[in-house]
Amino acid sequence: MSSKLLFDNIALSRTITRICHEILEKNKSINNLVLAGIKTRGYFLALRIAKKIEEIEEIKVDVVEVDITNYRDDIQKSNNSSFKINYNLENKDIILIDDVMYTGRTVRAAMDCILDFYRPSRIMLAVLVDRGHRELPIRADFVGKNIPTSINEKIKVNLTEVDDEDCVLIINS
Repeated sequence: MSSKLLFDNIALSRTITRICHEILEKNKSINNLVLAGIKTRGYFLALRIAKKIEEIEEIKVDVVEVDITNYRDDIQKSNNSSFKINYNLENKDIILIDDVMYTGRTVRAAMDCILDFYRPSRIMLAVLVDRGHRELPIRADFVGKNIPTSINEKIKVNLTEVDDEDCVLIINS
């Protein structure tokens, strides 16, 4: 197994800044905007994007964490019906945020999770890396970088909040 560095911490920071500017350009008013980070790294990226937007616009953007565990289609569903996002997303403009987009199944699960409880006015999608190989007709509105991969390659996003370093690697298995 070998790996190659795609982004170092500086390139990662620049990419997040660019995504923030694209979000601001596409959303003239961000007063109704909520960032929904898909657990785990998507949530931390959402926090970084919210902080950067606040630095740029001096407006605080709310962030929620979306745990898709009970909505994944590759594991047995739990009978735990008490799961709920603890934020009212009714009529909000939501930007789902994840680190890597692959088949689209994670994004579908996150949308199912939100739509089970709320009717937002719209949902957009931001991803740090789009590696292709989609299995569902889902595309991101904001993409940090498109990195077409082979099926044997994997994209690994490391964030200091989880992994003690910021970088993006491509791993050949």
